[in-house]
Amino acid sequence: PECGSKLSKGAVAEGEAVVWRCPNPDCPAQIHGRIEHWCGRGAMDIEGCGEVLAAQLVKTGLVRDVADLYKLTLAQVSKLERMGEQSARNFLDGVAASKSRDAWRLLFGLGILHVGAGVAKSLGRAFATVDDVFAARVDQLAEVEDVGDVIAQSITRWYAEDRNRKLIERLRQAGLNFRSSLYQPAAALGPFAGKTFVLTGTLPSMTREEATAKIEALGGKVTNSVSKKTDFVLAGADAGSKLDKAQKLGLKVLDQAEFLKMLSSGA
Repeated sequence: PECGSKLSKGAVAEGEAVVWRCPNPDCPAQIHGRIEHWCGRGAMDIEGCGEVLAAQLVKTGLVRDVADLYKLTLAQVSKLERMGEQSARNFLDGVAASKSRDAWRLLFGLGILHVGAGVAKSLGRAFATVDDVFAARVDQLAEVEDVGDVIAQSITRWYAEDRNRKLIERLRQAGLNFRSSLYQPAAALGPFAGKTFVLTGTLPSMTREEATAKIEALGGKVTNSVSKKTDFVLAGADAGSKLDKAQKLGLKVLDQAEFLKMLSSGA
């Protein structure tokens, strides 16, 4: 590892493959990776923070964890190599905008082992806030769709560390949004609750991200692969093999017009 620590060997959970890891959370390479992941498009989507800038922020000591991003000043950032004042302003505007991102993005951005974007969204549907996720018992987390015992244990192990609890508190103090817009309380499930969609092809006037957001806002779930468990396949131009498989399985295939009609009718 970059920090010179001795690699440790061990399984993440019982029955899993043994892997080698750097045990030092303060390893510059680990910090760099966490910052880049946090800023990524799939997580907090902070424009302008790629590999090069993340490396500079860590190397100069300006950033030791993701909460430090929210303390950066224009004077500090504009002094970095290849970062003029306008580029620095754009980056800091992106940092400020990330404070309002949905809770699932924050959960994904934390880089908790096994918590990918899909799991983070499932947690966002099951819990109203980030605090509710970390307050939940292992058995409560394990009951959430796509979570299970291994991921539930990973979440509770992460939050059991004092440094991580302090990080969450610093993010709260920095003004980040902890509420989930995906949350679907049992008494107010959306019309797509329990329904699984697969998107394929190019829609005429809607991106996949926009269609996904509409489905999830109404309680539905979007997956990447077609199976017997799929309820609807939303197909656009050049749909390809997913559409072929859906037709072979006799699944309900929607075009954009039919999908919009479902949205307007509330089901």
